[in-house]
Amino acid sequence: MKFRFDKKYLYWGITAFLVIAASILFYYILFHSSRFSNSIHAFIRIAMPIIDGFVLAYLIAPVLNQIEGKVIKPLYLKAKVPMTPKNKRRMRGFSILVTIVLILIVLYEFFSLVIPEVIRSIQSIIFQFPVYVNNLTAWALGLMKNNPELEKVVDDLLDRYSARILEYFNTNLLPHINDLIKTLSLSVIGIFKAMWNFIIGFIISIYLLGSKEKFAGQAKKIAYALFDRKGGNELITNFRFIHSTFIGFIGGKIIDSIIIGVICFICTSIIDTPYALLVSVIVGVTNVIPFFGPYIGAIPSTFLVLMVDPKQALYFVILILIIQQFDGNILGPKILGDSTGLSGFWVIFAITIFGGLFGVLGMVVGVPIFAVFYAGVKSVVNRLLRKKELPTQIQPYMTVGQINEEKVFTEYVPPVKKRKKHGETTSADTAEK
Repeated sequence: MKFRFDKKYLYWGITAFLVIAASILFYYILFHSSRFSNSIHAFIRIAMPIIDGFVLAYLIAPVLNQIEGKVIKPLYLKAKVPMTPKNKRRMRGFSILVTIVLILIVLYEFFSLVIPEVIRSIQSIIFQFPVYVNNLTAWALGLMKNNPELEKVVDDLLDRYSARILEYFNTNLLPHINDLIKTLSLSVIGIFKAMWNFIIGFIISIYLLGSKEKFAGQAKKIAYALFDRKGGNELITNFRFIHSTFIGFIGGKIIDSIIIGVICFICTSIIDTPYALLVSVIVGVTNVIPFFGPYIGAIPSTFLVLMVDPKQALYFVILILIIQQFDGNILGPKILGDSTGLSGFWVIFAITIFGGLFGVLGMVVGVPIFAVFYAGVKSVVNRLLRKKELPTQIQPYMTVGQINEEKVFTEYVPPVKKRKKHGETTSADTAEK
């Protein structure tokens, strides 16, 4: 008897194996979550140089594409160099070299201008700190002297909370000084380790940039091997949308933050704000965080200016409000456009959730991640509506009460409660009885 192989039994076996494996994995995650979490963290720690390399290559790739497509390749074509595979590899290597050198020059010029001034500002703050404290104290005492009611409120608060603050300092902070020193030491070690990972990642990014078309081709090959043609096309389209959303938002936000930092420095220099470059760097860096970033940067900057000159602190707050209005209403929409497609509420929602889960990094990348999720849900909902032959626009559903069998939308009309005359009863009264 000849054995006849049937593919459906193979599919059943693979399905059963995957179900069992998924069940075991779910049980392990559910009852051994700490081990699973530690394993994930250990893997991420080991793979951090590769992750850094992918991130660097992803951020450098748009610059490389512009330099290669608009500068290096036209030079090769003008010199009539034949585009053989060997010459293409040489052109890519030369383009990478030019891109890396250009980026390093820009970073060197930026840091050579900013870092010395920032260091001088920090040293000045440390040396002049007692003077600034005296200035701030004198200003506060003068303010309270001119406002007796405010002085009474401050005295009551000091009487109420001074003992608690002193007790907290003695019982919680002082006994943990050694732990604080240990944490700071580990942080310094972590910084050096992160720098080493960054160097290895930089080397990896060069290899990734050199063969980025090959890696992209391999990924597409796998997609078409695992899915049918329609599924592969849809998967690749979705990845292109994810890429455009991420690179559009992050790249635009970096450019926007640089412009805001430069505008802040020019304006603070004009109004003679203390430590103009330092506060401008703080405002520009924190502006990368959507929505909350300007306030995160403005609070410590305002306090820093307040210690030197309270009047300048008021001018600085007014300046920051004006700059952020300009950024939010003119500059930001001009650069970013509608790269995320999210309303203000969903932006705040994404920043809050991802910031709580992943800290500052989550606040930066949370918006494009949630934008991709939002677009995916919207696509699925629209597809289901089209199958039911219903409109996908939002306007008809905003006032809809019901959809009848003929798929006609009827508006919702709130019931009008009639005012009863003296001695009359309404249907609601009758039902209540």
